[in-house]
Order: sequence, then C-alpha cells, then structure tokens
Amino acid sequence: MKIVMLSWEYPPKIVGGIARHVEEIAWSLAAIPGLEVHVVTCDFPNAPAEEVTRGVFIHRVAPYEAPGGYADFVHWVHQLNAAMHDRAQALIDGWLAPKGKSTTPKDPKKLTEKDGIILHAHDWLAFFCGVRLKHIYRIPLVATIHATEYGRNKGIHNELSRYIHNIEQQLITEAWRVIVCTHYMHNELTTALHAPDDKLDIIYNGIVADKFQFDFPEEERNEFRNRFALPFEKIVMFVGRGVPEKGVQVLIESFPKLRTKYKFAKLVIAGGGSRQHLVEQAQRLGISDQTFFTGFVPDDDLLRLYKVADVACFPSLYEPFGIVALEAMAAKTPVVVSDAGGLPEVVDADVTGTVTYAGSPSSLADGIANVLHHPEHAEAMAEKALEKVLTLFKWDRIAGETNEVYRRVWSEFRKSDW
Repeated sequence: MKIVMLSWEYPPKIVGGIARHVEEIAWSLAAIPGLEVHVVTCDFPNAPAEEVTRGVFIHRVAPYEAPGGYADFVHWVHQLNAAMHDRAQALIDGWLAPKGKSTTPKDPKKLTEKDGIILHAHDWLAFFCGVRLKHIYRIPLVATIHATEYGRNKGIHNELSRYIHNIEQQLITEAWRVIVCTHYMHNELTTALHAPDDKLDIIYNGIVADKFQFDFPEEERNEFRNRFALPFEKIVMFVGRGVPEKGVQVLIESFPKLRTKYKFAKLVIAGGGSRQHLVEQAQRLGISDQTFFTGFVPDDDLLRLYKVADVACFPSLYEPFGIVALEAMAAKTPVVVSDAGGLPEVVDADVTGTVTYAGSPSSLADGIANVLHHPEHAEAMAEKALEKVLTLFKWDRIAGETNEVYRRVWSEFRKSDW
C-alpha cells in the first residue's frame, strides 16, 4: 500500500511538533512490509527536493509565487498546497497509469490492499491539497489533528480563527478516519469541532529514545554544562516556542518564589523565535542574572542540554500531547509539567514525574522545588518515566496501530459506495 503524507513542515523545516511526528512515524511505517511511504512537504534551503531517507520517499516543493508577494499566511498556505497538490498528483498519476495494452488508468476502487493508495493529511495546513486529491482520484483521506484553533486560543475570537476553525471542521468531515494523540484531544474534537465520536482513533505520539543513548564523558559533560550554569547551580530547562500556550511566561513568573525555596536554581530557556517579551519579563522580575536564553539550539546540543539539566519543565496552558515531555523522559531527566491538556496522560503524577496546576506560578515553584530538594525520589520517577517511554511510546507500536487504521480504511473503502 502507498501512503501519501501531506505536511507543511518536515525536517529540516521545523516549526512545531508536526515535523518530528511526521518524520519519525514515517520512518517506522516504512519499516512495515508492504507499506511505501511518500511525504510531500514544503521546501527548505539546502534540503534536496527529492530524497529517500530510511525508506521514506520525501518530495519537497516551493510554494507557488504570487504576483506582489503573499497577502498573508493563509495565502502562503494556499500557494504551498497548490504546489504540494501538483507533486502528489504526478506521483498518483504514475501509479495509476495504464499497463500493457490498456489505455485506461487503473480504477483505485479495484486496487488490492497491496497496491492501494491512501492520503494522510496532517492538520488544516494540508487540507486543500488533501481534499482536492481525494475527489480527483476518489481515494480515501485520513487526517491527523495535532491541535485546534479553538484550543490554542481558548475559543474563536476573530475572523482568521473562525476561518481556520471552519477548515478544521471540513477536514474532519472529508476524512475517512481522524487520528488524535490523546483522550483529551478526542474530547476536544467532539466538543469544539463536533466530530463524530466513532470517527476518531486515539494513537499516542512517540519518540526515538535511542537518540539519547550517546557517549557523553564526564569532562565533556561538565564543559558543556558550564556554558549554561555555574557548577553549583541546578539547571531548570524549558524548550519550546515563546507563545502563550506553552506557558514559559508562567515559568519565569514562578522563578522568584522558587529562588526563595532553592537559592541556586538557574533557568535555561531554549528555542528560537521571538523572545524579547520574555527577556523583558525576566528583567522586571529581577531574575535576569538567573535566566539564560539560548536562542536556537542545534539538535545535538539540545540532546546534551536534556542530559545536563536537573529538571525539565513544561508548564503549558494548552497542550494536546507534549512531545518535549517525552524527550525529557527518554533522557532520564526529571520532569515537571502542568495538568493542561494531554500532559497528565503522558506524565503520571508522582510516579513518572511531577504534575502542577496549569497557570499557577506558585504551584509550579513548589513542584520544581520538591524535585530539587528530593533528588532520590526524582531519580526514581525518572527511571519509571524511561520505562514508560520504552513500552507505551515506541514508534513501532504506534506505526502498527496507524497501519491498522489504514487497513481498516482500505477495507471499508473497497466495500462501500464513494
């Protein structure tokens, strides 16, 4: 079976969590006998337009140019979708081309599971090409909804949000099956987007835990750690975008109280993008000397940062899943998270990590201080967290569940009217 994954981001183009998710699940799906995985995505400087990596066929396209430039982000998304559509159409035309003496293209309805074609769109940003291809070829579309406009903004408050919200509803309607990453997201789609309960499949995200198993000698470790903190300081790290829903502003606000409970805590905030508002917040609170903004961190350095941190903190206000929490768990770094969204499904309170009240700087400070004051308990939780990662959040398990969705869709597709 051929799977055409449609995603606006894919490494090395990384904007949020979708890029890593699509990359890593594509690798594991491609390892399943009988599956051929193609990813159609946006281009990126110096990244090849066509390549095969770990069995995954990657096709990168540039958004079509617009006279006078793009009017806005949505206009850019449409131009990208037009280019993605044309590349995917060329692929599908080749697969359905007539064989032998026939001059008639193959009928997708008559293909066996082995030769079947399924489209898989990731979020609303791939809606336009996904739905157009679905109706041109009459082949089934699967969708993964990673987050919603309603959830990110705690409601729909302007015309742009309403537009995106409506596209998300249409994507759910057009998809044969819809995959979500947590029970929390299942509930969000049924309430905020009115998705039919029996159309949704809950499949957790995963992580390649092996990437944290690398040689890191003590001398090298200490030298790396000294880039961020003094030897006696305890590193409390955050990695992610500086947008409000990630809650880094709550973490910064919690730090003065944390410092009264644990004097030698050092806050390290990793990630690119706009950070000036956070720098100014740290200045207002008088913790500039205890706060280190790294800016963009290359992957190799990020893996090492997880390894040298004493606590990894993710105080999200809205979080469908929380892949960064999985990364910390895989690195055996004690985690402190909020109880927002799907995070309590990833981190078991006081078993695999510490769970605090979302939006509460006081609760967050108490949670971090508890980890720093009780390192033996924190280490025991980190051990259990790694065990959970290696069992529940393995990509081969997740790819197997996703393949079962594909097989179900193809079976239903062949037995039903279009």
